[in-house]
Amino acid sequence: MTAAATGLEVRGLSVRIAGRTVLDDVTFTVPPGGRVGVIGASGSGKSMTSLALMGLEPTGADVTGSVQLDGEELLGLPDRARAAYRGARIGMVFQEPGTALDPLRRVGRQIAEPLRLHRGLDRRTADAAALELAVAVGLPDPESLLRQWPHQLSGGQRQRICIAMAMAGSPELIVADEPTTALDVTTEARILDLLRGLDVSLLFVTHDLAVLAQIADSVVVLDAGRVVEAGSVADLLARPQHPTTRALVEAARATARRTP
Repeated sequence: MTAAATGLEVRGLSVRIAGRTVLDDVTFTVPPGGRVGVIGASGSGKSMTSLALMGLEPTGADVTGSVQLDGEELLGLPDRARAAYRGARIGMVFQEPGTALDPLRRVGRQIAEPLRLHRGLDRRTADAAALELAVAVGLPDPESLLRQWPHQLSGGQRQRICIAMAMAGSPELIVADEPTTALDVTTEARILDLLRGLDVSLLFVTHDLAVLAQIADSVVVLDAGRVVEAGSVADLLARPQHPTTRALVEAARATARRTP
């Protein structure tokens, strides 16, 4: 009998780099189908959290604690075993699609690669599945667009390609690290709508509580590498307790007042 899915469970995650503590005892859970936000100011440790989950922390970093996906421990796995989780069970969408994509490969090939690697599809079948993913993420004229190079696409189109790549391995969880920061407001809204429609668990990393409120159910607030507050988005917006959370709420309210 297969064990019931328990989602992502992070317990006591700590990261030290060159003797400096970057993350300290970070703990949270992303239940199956859940949408959890990790929020904080620049330097709070939110991006390091997503990198540590994926096994992409900087060389020489000392990572301790526990990261379990459906009860399976990921920390401490050999590199080859850890790499098997990336893409296949956990997909990642990075902040800047321009650097996440290979400038020397057409974008269709970049979507097809994880389909071949993680799902064992042959080239022809992978190309057909890549086209289906391009349609699913709302790319215009997908047959033509998949033949383009990354520099020929807009920022929003490149981010949709990255989301298609993250979806290609049929993961249980997508980690999205500031995926809309480099986009204009209209494109940001479209990307958020796309992410909301995905049938996967989502960990959404951002510095913007106004954005987070549109996509997450619960939130973990980081400050100086530590969790300082956690709870539902609605509760934190209504009754922020920690000074960091109150500053984020005020920034979100100021943004709302400026928005037409």
